Amino acid sequence: MNAQGPWWAALTVWAVVNAVNLLQSAGFLSRIATGSMSINHALGYIIMLLAIPATVALVAYLRAGADWRLWLGPAVFDAFVLFMLVVDYVRPVEFRSPAMPAVLVPYLVLFFGSILLMGLPMFRMDLMLWAVTAVTSALLLASMGFAMIRGVG
Repeated sequence: MNAQGPWWAALTVWAVVNAVNLLQSAGFLSRIATGSMSINHALGYIIMLLAIPATVALVAYLRAGADWRLWLGPAVFDAFVLFMLVVDYVRPVEFRSPAMPAVLVPYLVLFFGSILLMGLPMFRMDLMLWAVTAVTSALLLASMGFAMIRGVG
């Protein structure tokens, strides 16, 4: 059993977390520019598609007997995507404004939890790749904060 799992799976998860950070940053900024969720909603489809490579990496980690700290991030991301699919696309619920904590809290916990859990293992594997993730995560938080200040977060 390999506690690290396949290196390509780590790079796949790294690519997924950074793509999610950049896509959602663009989504928050689009809310400011347009005053609507339409572009953010469209970007959500791309985020959902990222569950495919995340799931491939998850399966590879599990098959390799990798440490739980490696496979938990993609698993939580998959859970987030399923939750997002339901509340944003299949049976849309307005839970952001006004805030509906019963939906908003698990949505945010799954979203930010998946980002943390997918990004953090790279710290031990490759500090430069982790630094990229730290920068894209900071961009995500800054764009979210800016959107909240502008009243469209």
